Amino acid sequence: MRPRGALAGAVAGALLVMSAAGCGYTTRGGLDARYQTIHVAPFEDISQEYDLQAPLTNALIRKFLHDGRLTVVERDRADLLLEGVILDYAMRGLSFDERDNVTQFILVVVAGARVTDQATGDVLWEDGQLSGETSYYSLAAGQSSDRLRGNAEVFMPGVRSFTREEENRGASEALEVLASRIFYRTVAPW
Repeated sequence: MRPRGALAGAVAGALLVMSAAGCGYTTRGGLDARYQTIHVAPFEDISQEYDLQAPLTNALIRKFLHDGRLTVVERDRADLLLEGVILDYAMRGLSFDERDNVTQFILVVVAGARVTDQATGDVLWEDGQLSGETSYYSLAAGQSSDRLRGNAEVFMPGVRSFTREEENRGASEALEVLASRIFYRTVAPW
């Protein structure tokens, strides 16, 4: 067993090596300070479902407004342009009861997104396969699906294109997760 002073010295040395190697923690985001404004263009929807475009675009705008690092403005005044396309909406059974009825579904929304510097035309980041996913219980499970993550329950209007409320809530939650991934990719491009 090492003496207490030797252990403290070893920990301090390890921290020094990690910080010198660039492994330190910082609260400063990776967004370049020259970017002050962003325009969030309405996402195109080429999936087989409808009523996904507005909830995703609105969730993204809300995240930027709430965060405050980038001001959401009209396209012609923006430093950055965020645009994208909803590519797919998929749902499949995750768990089943003794009669082979689905009791829990997994739902995934896939989109592509790109952020462009409007002054230079340079693409800061682009990803063709971002996803937001969630799972939810069907009525057959006898369990509540009423458990949206984060701010989805407070801010996100439910998607209303599906006949079952559980799927509407699941779609809303998956879109909220997808919006979070796009937002963080924009403001903290590590």
